[in-house]
Amino acid sequence: MKQTLLKLHLSIFLAGFTGLFGKLITLNEGLLVCYRMFIAALMLFFIQRVMGKPERISLREFLKIGGAGCLLALHWVFFYGSIKYANISVGVVCFSSVCFFTALFDPLFFGGRFQRREWLFSLLIVSGILLLFQFDMRYRTGILLGGISSAFCALFTLASKKIAVRHRSVTMLLYELTGGFLLMVCLMPLYLHYFPVETIVPSVRDTLLLLVMSFFCTVVLYLLEIDVLKVISAFTVNLSYNLEPVYSILFAILFFNEARELNFAFYIGLGLVLLSVSLQTYYAFRRNPHP
Repeated sequence: MKQTLLKLHLSIFLAGFTGLFGKLITLNEGLLVCYRMFIAALMLFFIQRVMGKPERISLREFLKIGGAGCLLALHWVFFYGSIKYANISVGVVCFSSVCFFTALFDPLFFGGRFQRREWLFSLLIVSGILLLFQFDMRYRTGILLGGISSAFCALFTLASKKIAVRHRSVTMLLYELTGGFLLMVCLMPLYLHYFPVETIVPSVRDTLLLLVMSFFCTVVLYLLEIDVLKVISAFTVNLSYNLEPVYSILFAILFFNEARELNFAFYIGLGLVLLSVSLQTYYAFRRNPHP
């Protein structure tokens, strides 16, 4: 069990670096996501070839899984856009609003039950996000992009939940990455028309960072999760991932000295977000004391 818990927290630690890579890589958010999905899908395909043949699926199933991957791609584009237009701390705190959008979309689009407590906790997070709008006018675009990112993440999670029961996790990830990459390839001509760049070819430095991020923060992270879920429940894993924004903010302060950019309003907003997460964790453990 100790080894499993170590793997779990290693995966959360790796997840905390995703925002850091988003800031370090100089490519715009569209190209970053396009290359990340392509490299990670390629790596995962070869890993599956070594471990055994990848699971084949029908075109209809691929369209469903690939569709979820398109939501993942859009989530990443807006997430990295939030980081580039604001900073890492703002991006990861805005990402916490995914709880609000999940509570909104689940009964609206997926037939889930209305949960009054989830709405109350989500309103705490929204209040925290609104406070972020007060701390610096420069970051409002980044905050807005972070909110849109959370909406797509909520849709991705709910869509994946509907189709995940029929396939292995590794298969899901491979075809989600493939579907997301194909969407980005289709969107890039239009995207680059409105957001032109000097070159679409990453520099040597960006290529190395993309390889590291794709391997450790996508493939290794996800495979660690799969291994952990064989021993620990998804309930415990999901609660543990509430530590990810904490790691990301610590890395941002350590590597980019973002503490000097954050004022009292930011920390009050962050406090409301953490309060909501803590209350959700407390009531979750009360409902399920044996994860």
